Amino acid sequence: MPLSRPIAALALLGLAAAAQGAAIQSAAVAASLPAYGADPQQTSVSGVSSGAFMAVQLQVAYSASIMGAGIVAGGPYYCAAGNLLFTGICMGLMKPNAEDLLDSAKSFASAQLIDPLNHLSQRRIYVFSGTEDNIVRQRAVDSTVSFFQKAGVSPERLQYVNKMPAGHALITPAYGNDCAANAEPYISHCSTTNGQGYDQAQALLQHIYGPLNPRVEVPAGKLISFNQRAYASAATSMAETGYVYVPPECAAGASGTSSCRVHVALHGCNQSAESVGDKFYSKTGYNQWADSNRLIILYPQVNKSGTMFTSNPQGPFNPDGCWDWWGYTSAGYAYKSGPQMKAIKDMINHLTQPAQKSL
Repeated sequence: MPLSRPIAALALLGLAAAAQGAAIQSAAVAASLPAYGADPQQTSVSGVSSGAFMAVQLQVAYSASIMGAGIVAGGPYYCAAGNLLFTGICMGLMKPNAEDLLDSAKSFASAQLIDPLNHLSQRRIYVFSGTEDNIVRQRAVDSTVSFFQKAGVSPERLQYVNKMPAGHALITPAYGNDCAANAEPYISHCSTTNGQGYDQAQALLQHIYGPLNPRVEVPAGKLISFNQRAYASAATSMAETGYVYVPPECAAGASGTSSCRVHVALHGCNQSAESVGDKFYSKTGYNQWADSNRLIILYPQVNKSGTMFTSNPQGPFNPDGCWDWWGYTSAGYAYKSGPQMKAIKDMINHLTQPAQKSL
């Protein structure tokens, strides 16, 4: 993609916030995020496009506690090095230098700005790049794979799916654009070589957690909206409202006896609820796998900000509602202390608290 194209062309997708039409019981906006006593050692993250870049940041920075990541069309850690002008390289105009980026991560770990990198060797990483993706091209995603390889992730723990003729999108078995599309809403349906629909939510969750119970067709859980301002101010570009999908069994275990796990699903640019309504969190398939596998799906939200045409004109310059992977919130955006990073981790920590410790 030429650097002269607007940031909107980043179209960095991601998955976010959970419900299947009328089948899911929507709750009123909650004053705070509920707590469910989820297992703090079973947290994982995934995202598409800007959400994939953010998923990489979270996995690397919090490698001591995040057990795996699903990365759909995203580049390597700290790829832009805090400079918007480098985003074109990170999207594949050139191949990012994975070894240099790993050196940066090592220096951050030495300074205790992120967790020690030795934890990465125990993590499970799923990476996807479609052959028809003309927004984040495969050479950029190849560098993501190289980064994790150089960081010590073994071949059996690192899965790279890069032969499917998919465009820039999260892939479902049946919903969305044709497979090769590079267009809104950046959700597409593709088939495998044997003609079966490709379920990307299943693929990445199964790689991280191991064999899954069969999906449900109609989720029976509850989509809860909560106030993100408890975790992040408007100055971070994060939306006022976030979402979490809670399966019935996880809600029943809110007393602190739950053995449920938290998976964070991150939307991309122009993919928050402000931009696409429920498409990301109701059509991407996470909720169907959540019900039968005791997974709480956290869907944080980041909105457009920083221009007279956005709902948050005083926020940072983020006109397409992308997650911060180049430094629009702070120079430390990729550290554990980064404003969006810390907000998401604090949400995870709250979901792992027993109910009586709710805010």
